[in-house]
This record gives sequence, structure tokens and C-alpha cells, in this order.
Amino acid sequence: MADYAISGADLSYIERSLSRISNGLEEVSGEIASVDSHVSRVEGELGQLQGDLNRLAGKFNEFVDKQIRANNKADAQSELIKLNQELEKNFGHYDIIRRTTTGILQADDLGIVKKSTISGVTEEMMITTPGYWLAPCLVALAAWINDQHDLAERALAEGVKRNDEKASLFFALVCRRADRKDAAIKWARRYLANQNEENLDRKTVIVLDAYASGLLGSDSEGIIAKQMGEWLETLAEKPGFNEQQVAQWSGAINLKRRPFNGDGYDFVKTYSPTWPVLTDIMEGAMLHAKILEYFTAIFEQKVSVADLKAQLDEILDSLVTDFDDEELPLRQKARYNELVVQFDGDVQRASKNMHEEVVEFETHKDFTRLLTDAAMNPETSHSSVSTQKFAIALSRDWISASYNAIVEQNKAKVPQEIQLQLDGFNYTTRDGSNESELIQAYSRDLGAQRESALSTCVLTGFDQFCLYGGGAIGLIGLISMFVPQGMFLGLIGTIAGAGMVIKHFSQKKKIGLKNQEINNNYDARHANGCKIIRGFTENVARFRKEFAERDAVGAKVTEFLNQISPELYVRKLADSGRGKGSK
Repeated sequence: MADYAISGADLSYIERSLSRISNGLEEVSGEIASVDSHVSRVEGELGQLQGDLNRLAGKFNEFVDKQIRANNKADAQSELIKLNQELEKNFGHYDIIRRTTTGILQADDLGIVKKSTISGVTEEMMITTPGYWLAPCLVALAAWINDQHDLAERALAEGVKRNDEKASLFFALVCRRADRKDAAIKWARRYLANQNEENLDRKTVIVLDAYASGLLGSDSEGIIAKQMGEWLETLAEKPGFNEQQVAQWSGAINLKRRPFNGDGYDFVKTYSPTWPVLTDIMEGAMLHAKILEYFTAIFEQKVSVADLKAQLDEILDSLVTDFDDEELPLRQKARYNELVVQFDGDVQRASKNMHEEVVEFETHKDFTRLLTDAAMNPETSHSSVSTQKFAIALSRDWISASYNAIVEQNKAKVPQEIQLQLDGFNYTTRDGSNESELIQAYSRDLGAQRESALSTCVLTGFDQFCLYGGGAIGLIGLISMFVPQGMFLGLIGTIAGAGMVIKHFSQKKKIGLKNQEINNNYDARHANGCKIIRGFTENVARFRKEFAERDAVGAKVTEFLNQISPELYVRKLADSGRGKGSK
């Protein structure tokens, strides 16, 4: 009886121990299944994760770029304020003299200001702005009005001494305004004699302006027309002249390019590494309409019909109000910061534009560069509409050659295939018409990835053995319990076999759930991927169409340029009233 009690106690202890072992095995098995689940999930979602990481990196870089641009823009705005304050401090007194010039002429026309007042004002300016070329010129002008010949001669000599080119040009315009044609021709000839076609004063555009507007009279026009012809002949003889013109005009034309923000093309922008190229070529295609609009606006604009004095006053304003050479460094810095602000902090684009515009701040340049600036940058070159028309007509062949080169370069960059990166897979499309093929390829690739993930989520050899091996062990144990002296071992076998069978079905259930999770995940990815592919192909098709439409405008630009006849245009200028007011 005691032996039986001891055996029962021992058996109870063994049963509890086996139960704890079985529970421990279940926990370990569950942990292993959990690890397997995480591993398969990582493997199954690796492609999607890589795509998400790429998009996240793109968005992060975009955010950083926006922040850098915002900081650059703020710095440029602050610097611009400082530069304008410095310009006002160092050269603000020049503006007073500049604003006074045409005021003196108009006051003399009306006869409502005493001549002594005019003299007093100009003499005060002479004292307060030492070294400035315009001050003695105004003293000479006031003395001329007051018939003070000696003072006029002395002041005139000082003005020429300070700046022969600008003083000569100033008095050529003033004399023409006073209808002193011979004196105007004399000063114009003096101005031109100081010029070299390869090193022209940037103010020479003033002569072109007066010439193109028909304000200098037939005699002086003959001199200027002949001089321009000689300049062009001399420049054309230089090696590489035509290539230089193409490069020069290409740079000026490309300054009219505007950024393409890609609105409406979110799928291509997000999922295609080809997007930077597409942005570049679309900007090139958009340039056609911009250039056509620019040239059309110039040639459709009416030439001033104001009287001679009013037109000459406008040109005089251009001469005296434009900044002087000593202001150029500060003006150049200010312009760069203006471009940074204009391009929302994009310093690379600002630097590129500044590289092209820097010639506008040169004190001297060759004749063809002067024509380019007059045609394409009237705001900084202070050229009139007549000068723009004349410069474009005279430069038509160079513009056409440059424009055709730009068109060909842009077309050469158009990609034959546009890439799509999705869930770690790479595809290409030409025009978006192969949408079904892309979906099929994506389905195959994602299906293979799904199968790979599912292949890792199966019963192990031990788990499979547990079903049959556990059943056999349990059956043997159950039979042994009815054999004398075999109850203990039979009980152990029965419990172990039952545990193995339970483990088999438990693992099978977990794997079934995991397979369902993997399939659900891949189904969602497949649905989202197909949506992206459809949006992508639609974007590509629409992009190709928009590009073709914008690119077709290039033919209109070429047609417009071909219709401009330099000879006919100059002849029309000659018929448009040259010399009016000279009688």
C-alpha cells in the first residue's frame, strides 16, 4: 500500500513536470513561430519597404531642399536691403542730378523758371558731386541757356575730360533736341570716333535707340549706318565669329526658360528616375511659346508717336538715369540677390542666369553683344521698342541659327523609354500604351515574391513528424498502460504523443494564419501597385502629348523669324518719319 502511494505521488510529480515541459515546449514553439512570422514578413515586404524608403528619402531631400531655398531667399532679401542702402548712401546724390537733367530742358522750353535759378541749381550740384561727369555738363547746359559762352566752354571741357564718351553722347542728343543738326552730327561723330567695335561703351545703345527711332536726321543716320556696317564686317572676319554668335544668342534665349513644376504628373514625379530629364525637356518645349510671345509682343508694339523733343527726352533719361560705371559692382551683387529671390532661393539657377546677364554689367562690349542685350534685355540695357526691333532684325540669321540649335539639343535629350520603379522592380514604357503589359509583369514579379515569402512559412520536418510520430507514440503509450508494470512508461508515452500531435495542429493553424496575412499583404500591394501603374501610364501618355503640343510651337517661332527681313525693316524705318521735327 505504501509502495502504491509512493508510486502515485511520484507519478503525480512526473505528470506535473511533463505538463510544465509540454507548456514550455508550446511557448518555445510559439516564439519560434513568431520569429518565423517576423522573418517571413520582413522578407515578404522587403521590396515594398525599399520603395517606401526611396520615396521617403525623396520627400526628405525635397523638404531639405525647400528649407535651404527658403534660407537662401531670406538671406538674399536681407542682403538686397543692405546693398540698396549702400547704393543710396554712396550714389544717391547722383540720382538728384539725373532727375534734374530733363527737368532743366523742359523748364527752358516752357520758360516758367528763371534762368538764374537754373544756373544756381547746376552750380550747386557741381559743388556737391565732385568728379561726376554729368555735373559740369549741366553747368554747361545752364550757361548755354543763359548765353554765357565762356562758362559753357569751360564746363563743357570739364565734362569731356571726366567722361568723353558720355559727354559727347549727351550733347549730341541735347543739340538735336535744340534742332542744331550740325552740332548734333559733330558730337555724334566725336562719340563714334571714340568707339571700337570690339570694345564699345555700353551706352552706345543710346545711339542705336536714336537711330532706330529716326531721331537723328538723315545726315547723322548716314554716318551711323555706315559705321555699323563697318563694325559688322570687321567682326565677321574674326575666326569663330558665327560660332560665337550662336553661343551668345543661345545663352540669351535660354534665359527666357521658366521652371516646370510638374503639376498633374505626381505618379511620374514620384516613381520615375527619369523625371529630372522630363522636367528639363518640358522646360525646353515651353520655351518656344515664351520666345514667340516675347518676339510677337515686340513687333506688335507701336512705336512712340510722341514729338521729337518728347522722344529725345526719353532717350536722355535713359542716358542719365542708367547707373554709372563706379556703381557696377554693387549693382551686380544686387542683381544676383534679386535673381535668388526671383527663383525662390535656387542659387544654382540664379548663378546660371547671372552668368548670362553679367555681360550687361560690363562697361564695354562688342557690337553684336550690344545688339543681343538691346533685343533680349531691354530693362537693363534701356533700349526702346524701335531698338529691339532693329536689333532683332539685324541679328535675325544668328537668332535663327541659335534657336534651331536649341531645338535640336532639346529633342536629342528626349528619352525613348521612361523608367518606372515600383516595389523594388524596374519597368519602362515609351508612351504609356503598354499598361496591361506592365501590370502583367508587375503581377508576375510580385507573385514570385509572394511565393518566396509563402515558401518560408511551412511546417518543419519535425512539425510534420509530430502528427504521425506523436500518434504512434501515444498509441504505444496507451497500450502500455494496460500492461503490468508498464503504466508509468505508458502514461509518459501517451502524454508525449498527445503533446506532439497538439503541437502539429497548433503550428499548422499558426502557419495558416501567417499565410493568410502574407496573402492579404500582397493582395493589398498588388492592388496599390496596379493603381500606381495605371496612374503612371496615364501621366506618361499625357506628358508625351503635352510635350508634342508645346514642341510644335517651335515651328511657329522659326516661321516668325524667317518673315523678318532686315533690309525691309530698315527701309520701313526710313519711311516712318525719320528726321521729323528737324525742319
